[in-house]
Amino acid sequence: MSDPASILEKLLASASANPLKSTIKNKEIRAKIEYVCNQLSNRACTRLLMACMLAKLDRPDIDPRKPYTEIGGKGGFSGRTYDEKYITQFINHNRLPLNPTTAFLTPAFRNLDKALTTNLELIGRPRELYHFTLELLDDVHKNRVTAKAVLIEIIRILLIMRDEKLSRMNTLLSSLRQARDHQILSSEEIVTLIDQHLKSRHASRLPVLVVAAAYNSIADKIGEYAMPLKSHNAADEQTGALGDVEICLQNDEHVVTAYEMKTKKVTINDIDRALEKIASVNYQIHNYIFITTDLVDYTVTTYSSGMYSRTNGTEIAILDCLGFLRHFLHFFHRSRINFLNAYQELVLNEPDSAVSQALKEAWLALRQVAESDE
Repeated sequence: MSDPASILEKLLASASANPLKSTIKNKEIRAKIEYVCNQLSNRACTRLLMACMLAKLDRPDIDPRKPYTEIGGKGGFSGRTYDEKYITQFINHNRLPLNPTTAFLTPAFRNLDKALTTNLELIGRPRELYHFTLELLDDVHKNRVTAKAVLIEIIRILLIMRDEKLSRMNTLLSSLRQARDHQILSSEEIVTLIDQHLKSRHASRLPVLVVAAAYNSIADKIGEYAMPLKSHNAADEQTGALGDVEICLQNDEHVVTAYEMKTKKVTINDIDRALEKIASVNYQIHNYIFITTDLVDYTVTTYSSGMYSRTNGTEIAILDCLGFLRHFLHFFHRSRINFLNAYQELVLNEPDSAVSQALKEAWLALRQVAESDE
């Protein structure tokens, strides 16, 4: 049995040698691989194919269509093991544009106990993506193409996508630095800039970054710091987190303020759930704050304001996101550019699954326009 990590490194070298030229002669198979790799809205299928191809190269006797040990019988294997143990490290080390989490936890590929054959109906969009994925597994199984060729082709395409992405980002960052010169935005101009970014599509992660950036920009002044952010798709119950952003005092790991972000109105049920979280810890939480991008309901605010005595000293408050930001920027006016840079750093460092490449590029473009001379 060979070493899967070494296999990946050898295939990376092969793909890097001539990244602009495909080694797959069959145009139909090549087109299917290109389609799967270029689906930016759904990256799970690419990771699944990589795991199955790697397993086939590592263990030629397996059936690449059977990446579930629950199937039993001949040819089965744990695709999730290959994905988590080898593919994750490979894509992170080489900064390949794929999700950081395993494909086998996505709804379409989770809890299956049957082979991924072409007659299987997987639920997901776009439908062609899943059809092509199943067909590619079948192509390898029936020797129409080798697992090695498919994996090299996937890596080759991902390298091109990575380099194009880096080139665009470097161009935008360079243009931003040139446009900025010594221009300094006012607090209200920064609020407008953030508001424009929040109004983009698929921006649900951004309010979390707004609050985290606020604390990161003034941590040395207030003696409080934001703990590292949890994954955007991890539930609080899984991570043990009290909120989306957790604030601690310097030299202390106890959370004193927890922020929970909502893209809809905060409800009384949300307040009651917060009470359960507050009661679950054996230390005092000073503030539990909801940040919403929707309207603040007066009835719910009234309900939350009565929780101080009930919790023996925890304030529960509801703030709208832009209102929070506006007050913060005016209160810490001299740190407003520090906030802007901290927000940009968080946005650009988020995985594409949380903040898409389009959102990152949109931010840089918006900031360039805002900081340019008339």
